[in-house]
Amino acid sequence: MVLDQDVISFPGIVPDPARPILRPLRPGRVRALGILKRVVDVGVALALLPPVLVVALVLLALNPWLNPGRLFYVQDRMGRDCGLFRVFKFRTMLERPGIQRGPFGALETDRITRMGRFLRRTRIDELPQMFNVLRGEMSLIGPRPDSWPHALVYLEVVPGYRDRHSVLPGISGYAQILHGYVDTMEGVRRKVSADLHYIDNASLRLEAWIIWRTLGVILARKGS
Repeated sequence: MVLDQDVISFPGIVPDPARPILRPLRPGRVRALGILKRVVDVGVALALLPPVLVVALVLLALNPWLNPGRLFYVQDRMGRDCGLFRVFKFRTMLERPGIQRGPFGALETDRITRMGRFLRRTRIDELPQMFNVLRGEMSLIGPRPDSWPHALVYLEVVPGYRDRHSVLPGISGYAQILHGYVDTMEGVRRKVSADLHYIDNASLRLEAWIIWRTLGVILARKGS
């Protein structure tokens, strides 16, 4: 997890729960940034498809011993405009049908398998989401999508939560880098505040900064 004060290294982008009113981005700039983001998303996703397939074959061979069960995990999540889509990940936890974590429940770390712990720390478990990127359901960078049942609760109780869905959700994001995993109401509010600042301050510089910090997290193996 990256501490909040680390954001000082990126001037002018400091989350504020009050979400101060900022000068709206010009429509032309928004469109240009959106087109460029999509070009980069598709290019990176296509380039990573061969490595993803190789990793999938290796994990499939190791699964019976280190991660018994299905290779992939599919979950309903809330995407752009609060629509539902299905996200793909390499499974990292033991399967317990019928048991679901509540929207503010602690992560059940006892369910994470030996291989799953490695996949999480290296973020390899997120690689199948390149298929979601190619399908136009996700971007490389954006607010992290929450599971559908949890998101429905947050819509009712967290101010500004609906607004964070005005853009595509991302594999990594500004709030994710700042706050990591959260399991409290206050934590969700902080992440929503950061997501809204990301949207209000959209720029290539911010996108590049998030990618740089994400790579740092991966290399330091700080994934949850």
